[in-house]
Amino acid sequence: MPHLEPVALEEIEDPELRSLIARCEALGVPDGLFPRILARVPAHAKALLRALLVSHAEGGVDHRLKEIIRVRLARTAGDPYFAGLRSARAASEGLDEATIEAGSGRFEDDPRFTAAEKWALRYAREMYLNPEKVDAAFYDEGRKHYTEAQIMELGAFIAFHYGMQAFARTLAAAPLRDGGRS
Repeated sequence: MPHLEPVALEEIEDPELRSLIARCEALGVPDGLFPRILARVPAHAKALLRALLVSHAEGGVDHRLKEIIRVRLARTAGDPYFAGLRSARAASEGLDEATIEAGSGRFEDDPRFTAAEKWALRYAREMYLNPEKVDAAFYDEGRKHYTEAQIMELGAFIAFHYGMQAFARTLAAAPLRDGGRS
């Protein structure tokens, strides 16, 4: 059980918050637990969940790549909750567990990743483990593969999700087993 109890779904009266929770549950990331813990402060919950959904499921960067990065970040943050969740959309688009595992491991020489994807995975790794390596030359290399808008999308995604996962780790959350509704 998490350190803070989730709000029961039937106690959440805000229709937008209920809709956002349903969208998160449909995507699979997060399940219903994290949003219902946040529901104690609806305005913040709505803002955070909107940002989560936009950063993960929208934009100009492939959702499957974002899902690989998201799991990698959760593992880096030591967060079993987000590390244990999987995007239903990414799975329906062909992302498999072996590719997620490869992206969380020694991806540099893995032929299943393009040069662009390897750069994005390095970006996720280096931002937290070796930020001094994310310099002008690093961004110049990124521009060979991505537009500046996509680079900013990736950077914001990485920063947002890693921070959220570090927060979730402190809550001692674990993925729900019933689709997020318990």
